[in-house]
Amino acid sequence: MRGGLCVQSLDSWSNGGMEATEASHGREAERDAILRALAPVVEGIAATFGPVCEVVLHDYRRPERSVTAVAGSVTGRTVGGAMSEIGMRVLARGDDAVDELNYVTRTAAGKLVKSSTMVLRDSAGAVFGALCVNVDVTEVDRVQSVLAALAGTAGARPDTPPVTTFGDDIDSVVDALLDAHLARQDQTWAGLDGPRRLALFRGLDERGVFAVRRAVEQVAARLGISRASAYNYLSRSRAARDADGSDSTPEGAHP
Repeated sequence: MRGGLCVQSLDSWSNGGMEATEASHGREAERDAILRALAPVVEGIAATFGPVCEVVLHDYRRPERSVTAVAGSVTGRTVGGAMSEIGMRVLARGDDAVDELNYVTRTAAGKLVKSSTMVLRDSAGAVFGALCVNVDVTEVDRVQSVLAALAGTAGARPDTPPVTTFGDDIDSVVDALLDAHLARQDQTWAGLDGPRRLALFRGLDERGVFAVRRAVEQVAARLGISRASAYNYLSRSRAARDADGSDSTPEGAHP
């Protein structure tokens, strides 16, 4: 009897495992189909708005090479390139991520870019990618300034949009985020006290940096600390965040 019960249990476990595997494969196939369907949409949007427009399709299942389709050249993205820091923040929010429309940022080269990021979900509501539209409004901004000066209505300039790092190399994006955090503190790692070191790791974590493979090792190397120390700071920062019950939105550009 025991043998029979054992076999039945194994059969149940096997059937359950097979069903889970089939469901997983079905979900991945659905996501692949959504990305394929959106590929011509990328070309169509970019063609409609002309050379000042860039459209990028991201698959967040592979952050280091998330770009699956691109049309236009505003940020210089290419297929197979990595997600930007904006994508990292969306990734960090997981299924709680929301669309962010008509936010303004700057590239490292100084272009003023108006962007929209629309998250992609499968039928279960899980976020797995994004469709991003970037429009270069640098010349529009300059013309607006000239017209305001001619009309005598020029006033105080609005706050300068934050700089966003766009690139095909995920390491450069992680480095830029780390440098930005240290610059805001106006300190090197050695000059930070304990609480501010934890705050640095918490800030990087909230921006999705540690969702990227090997990011902990990269941050440790940049800071000149051991990998074990980096994992310790990350663990302590997460424990402090959980104790605070904080769900704050990170500073800087919107996702």
